[in-house]
Amino acid sequence: MSDLTVELTAPNGVKYTQPIGLFINNEWVKSTSGEKITSINPTDESEIASVYAADPEDVDKAVAAARKAFKDSSWRDMSSTERGDLIFKLAALVEQNKETLATIETWDNGKPYQVALNEDMAEVAGTIKYYAGYADKIHGQVIDTGPNKLTYTIREPVGVCGQIIPWNYPLAMAAWKLGPALACGNTVVIKAAEQTPLSILYFANLVKEAGFPPGVVNILNGYGRKAGAAIAQHLGIDKIAFTGSTATGREIMKMASVNMKNITLETGGKSPLLVFDDADLDQAVKWAHIGIMSNMGQICTATSRVLVQEGIYDKFVSAFKDHMASTSKVGDPFNDETFQGPQVTKAQYERVLSYIEAGKSEGATLAAGGEVFKNAGGKGFFIEPTIFTDVKDNMKIYREEVFGPFVVISSFKTEEEAIDRANNTTYGLGSAVFTKDVVKAHRVARRIEAGMVWINSSNDSDFRVPFGGVKQSGIGRELGEAGLAAYCNTKSIMTNLGNWL
Repeated sequence: MSDLTVELTAPNGVKYTQPIGLFINNEWVKSTSGEKITSINPTDESEIASVYAADPEDVDKAVAAARKAFKDSSWRDMSSTERGDLIFKLAALVEQNKETLATIETWDNGKPYQVALNEDMAEVAGTIKYYAGYADKIHGQVIDTGPNKLTYTIREPVGVCGQIIPWNYPLAMAAWKLGPALACGNTVVIKAAEQTPLSILYFANLVKEAGFPPGVVNILNGYGRKAGAAIAQHLGIDKIAFTGSTATGREIMKMASVNMKNITLETGGKSPLLVFDDADLDQAVKWAHIGIMSNMGQICTATSRVLVQEGIYDKFVSAFKDHMASTSKVGDPFNDETFQGPQVTKAQYERVLSYIEAGKSEGATLAAGGEVFKNAGGKGFFIEPTIFTDVKDNMKIYREEVFGPFVVISSFKTEEEAIDRANNTTYGLGSAVFTKDVVKAHRVARRIEAGMVWINSSNDSDFRVPFGGVKQSGIGRELGEAGLAAYCNTKSIMTNLGNWL
């Protein structure tokens, strides 16, 4: 076991034991090849730890363990109430270990510690707890087809579920997938993002501590092109759930078609935020800032296209710049005053910088930011929060997902124009509408092509509310009662009681 863990001390002084292996069948093991992934601290570019990277052979072992657990009576025949109790225990353990889990996510990901602790870990525990409550409330129904037949449905687990989580919210996205999968009685092989593998490895020990039988939850680190691909095309996996880029989502769909897997995808976005001239300007500014600048702009639903009615456009831009200057404090994510930490990796940092150059070359006005943030000790992947104005709809920065602290602000004349421009995108994940006119708000909300519309807020998600996209922002829904549907099959049973031939 000693060569499958390392003792670490985080920058905030928290000391803990970090697993570095693959969690298969409730045991820590090395990868077949011995290949490792080195996790980099994005704040100062130092190495944190190296973890074993799964090979296809390791995916085979994890799938075999999950299949055996799915068929085993200790899980299959466990009462739904007992299953719920295990999930409740897991939620409680997350709550008990939230300081350590938040520390790991901040160190590995770069997000502000106070956000990781008070928002992300609350969401992780809350989501798992929410689905624990559903475990013994997943019912079929009796359908009256006449007196000579007894017809009813039952909802059965899908089977072995492959789940691939992103790096922007590592544990939260894991909870979104694990909660409903386990509540419905499935078993799981889940792969961490190669950029942020550490927190879910610590979480794996909590799964075992909660008392889940071996093989029910298997957790792998690995590269997407190797381990992720092996999961997506594995004939022993019945369902795939993926959160990440649209381009990768398309590849997942192709690979999953090998055995026509049940599939859930939550992919990219370029979400619009519409501000009408009758909006509460102060609230619109504050929510628009949260909608794009929180989590370093690394949010799939980030409202990164702000469309403001021309009568208040100049006022909005001025107020947004002032609010950003006073609120978006960039720096050490372990400092409680920090609002914006570093981008997660050097690759993501360079991607954002390339879009800044694209905005300049296309003729948009750089209204604020647009530079490397240099007051963080000369290290780390820090970028100043950036605003482009005078942006045209055909510009790259208006159409493509940047995934950074980067917003474009454009003006519109009429409601019809605002709706048309909001919908002129290949994406359809989130959107926001700001107006004091409740009739207009709901009228516009119904016409926007998106899986979620916020009225007078932005990125205001809740684990009780269905989440997902339309168009190239994904397939299916996670969270809420709707999130259970992807992890159940409905079986119809028709019993002949007297319709004799």
